[in-house]
Amino acid sequence: MARILLIEDSPTDTAVLTQWLERHGYEVLAAANAEDGIALCRSERPDLVLMDVVLPGMSGFQATRALVRDPQTAAIPVVILSTKGMETDRMWGLRQGAKGYLVKPPTEAALIAQIRQVLGG
Repeated sequence: MARILLIEDSPTDTAVLTQWLERHGYEVLAAANAEDGIALCRSERPDLVLMDVVLPGMSGFQATRALVRDPQTAAIPVVILSTKGMETDRMWGLRQGAKGYLVKPPTEAALIAQIRQVLGG
């Protein structure tokens, strides 16, 4: 099954999302900030990245842009998962190269549907 990198600074959100993803057969890697997430993405080559926006240091928008522009990680799709629910936030995230945008808290069904849509399965 697909490997998903979760870049999320909230331990609670990380625990809940990991539980949901593992229940659907995904292997989960996690990073608590964008810099560690980018490094993990380069070394582990996950099938998809779930990216929070509000992170310590570099924002999720900046990290998404960095991953999309890096030839090593450009083919790995990013789905933004954020409390920022304004249409302008969604549009900005997609302009950074994200393949999807979900507002927190998503339902388990919506999260899995978005991942399957982006991964083509």
